[in-house]
Amino acid sequence: MTRGFRTIRDGVTAFAMLALIWLIAAKLNSDAETVHSGAFHAADGDSLAIGGERMRLRGIDAPELAQSCERGGKQWACGREARDVLQRLVSEAGTQCGGTERDQYQRLLVICRSGALDINGQMVRTGYAVSYGGYRREEDEARGQRLGLWAGTFERPRDFRDDKRLHSGGIVRMIGQAVGWN
Repeated sequence: MTRGFRTIRDGVTAFAMLALIWLIAAKLNSDAETVHSGAFHAADGDSLAIGGERMRLRGIDAPELAQSCERGGKQWACGREARDVLQRLVSEAGTQCGGTERDQYQRLLVICRSGALDINGQMVRTGYAVSYGGYRREEDEARGQRLGLWAGTFERPRDFRDDKRLHSGGIVRMIGQAVGWN
């Protein structure tokens, strides 16, 4: 009985190991990286396009195109400037952007490189984007040197988008309809 139990136990263990190896292999094969190369078009400070593919830079959040910030007591078009900085960084033909996942808008989430330069990190390091996951050290560096957005005051891009949604129709429109304003 002991020998029979060991045989069954060894068989179940071997089957479990094979199943685990199969699951790992399936996971590795399903997440093949998509890589695009060339000169990209910057839609804003953290979004790109090449051909029909839309991409979002992973780990960063840049001001919205229509967003303005304050520096030296004056308003400046930080969203447009962030887009222009990104455009300069991705305009080289050798730029490569790659990723395995997509966001809620079906944009490929990418890390872009031009040679050894991590473009996502450079956007944060120069103060034209904030860390949204993996670039905390670069954000601390830009903040400490008061670069880009950190040279004045600004609304975090996520807060700007939330405020815009709220005031451009979300809850304000619902309240207006409820009380008969329109």
